Amino acid sequence: MLEKPLFASLTRISDLAEQPFEVAPIERSTWSNGDYVVAKVVSRSNARMPVELANGRMTEVLADDHLVGALGVRAATLESAGHWNAVGPDLALHALTGAGLMGKATSVSPFIPNPLDLLYVGHATRNSQCVRMRDFVEPQDKIRYDRPTILLIGTSMSSGKTTSAKIIIRQLAGLGLNVAGVKFTGAGRLKDTLAMRDAGAGMIFDFVDVGLPSTVCPPDEYRSVLTTLLSMIQTAGPDVVVGEAGASPLEPYNGEALMETIRDQVRCTVLCASDPYAVLGVTQGFGFAPDFVAGVATSTTAGVDVIRSLTGATAINVLDPSTHDELGRLLKEKLKL
Repeated sequence: MLEKPLFASLTRISDLAEQPFEVAPIERSTWSNGDYVVAKVVSRSNARMPVELANGRMTEVLADDHLVGALGVRAATLESAGHWNAVGPDLALHALTGAGLMGKATSVSPFIPNPLDLLYVGHATRNSQCVRMRDFVEPQDKIRYDRPTILLIGTSMSSGKTTSAKIIIRQLAGLGLNVAGVKFTGAGRLKDTLAMRDAGAGMIFDFVDVGLPSTVCPPDEYRSVLTTLLSMIQTAGPDVVVGEAGASPLEPYNGEALMETIRDQVRCTVLCASDPYAVLGVTQGFGFAPDFVAGVATSTTAGVDVIRSLTGATAINVLDPSTHDELGRLLKEKLKL
């Protein structure tokens, strides 16, 4: 085991920080999604890019630091896209997210800093076997999920889903309900679910808990682990679930598979929009009408008016305290409280 490596937040379901492991290079053809790997920071130009640790705290890294993360895939429309399978013979990697999602960046927005440059050192191994995220998922009896769910989806990433979720959670917790905050799809980060907990969620869950570094994976694989995640939530017994689907349902994060699976339990759908015209695009492209629209597009009365004019949808600027009585009434109506 390396002396004092940094453990990125994708390692939080593992015991790698507490129990010994070896680091060994593994033949490239045998790599797979969710493998825990160790990489060295090689670029001083990116040395100040922060990394999210297993406890959620952000830290800066320096050249020659060693980082433990997991191989994965990202397909972020506004930031970067990359895949562990794109890594070449030079074994150069990138930190595709601050959580230690590792792969080769294939496309990066010019509006964000370049991803952290890394060099593959080896896989985390025990008894000559690769250590993988799924190794730390406890067996779970499959239990029917019937928790009333408020589902937030977006027209894109950074559309205001987590901020809206926090305000909804505060409303529900204020009614004395035990709320579960859940990140159902996306690329693994801890900050969103921690924000939900800070807002009053009594429990938090995400797809990392069931062994996925991101939900960019085959739909059948996602549905299988989603069944486990839903059983975990059901067992915990919240009164209500406030769940976020990362990005939009039209992106490759399996938002559509999620909505198909939990459709019968969703009592309220919130569409968080990046701009008013995106509301029209997602509602027509995905073929559904949200219970209300929130997010960045509702930041002003002008945005609210355009949304209502284009789609006829209810639009609420949840950041405005004067809307909270309306929001509370709507939530109570949908949850039959």
